[in-house]
Amino acid sequence: MGRIISLVNQKGGVGKTTTSINLAASLGILGKKVLLVDLDPQGNATTGVGVEKGALKYTIYNALRDECTSEEAIKRTKFKNLDLMPANINLAGLDIEFINKENEDSKFVKGAQLKRILNAVREEYDYILIDCPPSLGILTTNALTASDSVIIPVQCEFFALEGIMLLLNSIRFARKKLNPNLEIEGVVLTMLDSRTILGLDVVENIRSFFKEKVYDTIIPRMIMLAEAPSHGKPISSYNSKSKATVAYINLAKEVIERNAGEEQKTSTR
Repeated sequence: MGRIISLVNQKGGVGKTTTSINLAASLGILGKKVLLVDLDPQGNATTGVGVEKGALKYTIYNALRDECTSEEAIKRTKFKNLDLMPANINLAGLDIEFINKENEDSKFVKGAQLKRILNAVREEYDYILIDCPPSLGILTTNALTASDSVIIPVQCEFFALEGIMLLLNSIRFARKKLNPNLEIEGVVLTMLDSRTILGLDVVENIRSFFKEKVYDTIIPRMIMLAEAPSHGKPISSYNSKSKATVAYINLAKEVIERNAGEEQKTSTR
């Protein structure tokens, strides 16, 4: 059964979508069957893997509205072992559509709709990665309800921990009210400029705060990481020899290794 992981941080510009795209692609390169779920109305993960938003018949918006099946909302990509459940701007109005009196008891408002959609296909994948919007609204609530765990991208900058406590409180709330098995899969440090003392100080502070949850791999700040999505490619296809490609492959290896360890623990209980 596929592991469902949300990439979440309500602060924008921390490398969340970049990490969603490139971690998904890297897991695929390593032989894992992956579904990337674009839950951000901006649809950047969709365009970032070369899918044209304007040409889509069905998106996750339609699946959440029960206008199509989970399978119908999935697009194959041209990248190894990587499928996509795409998004477009229609998703932006979904919470308003559902939050009204006649729908107040809906599965979507209660956070269960996305879980139902993904459970229908999770047997087909090793990993399902959800690129969440940069907010803690109803879409993210659905993601936290559907997920086994979360990965938190944290930018190596001065205000790195700003808002983290709010995010952690949201995770605790989801665990208490909606999903008691939700875990923090890990914290990934992004956009490191190793030439600055500040960047290295932030790394130390984040490791002190999150301890063993922080991945060893740190994603460097590189122009190529910003360029690749505009070409509809993950960094591994845009420049296979880039330091960022190596970094995301190493991150994917860590994700696989940690989950292999958890599976082994479960099997010996």
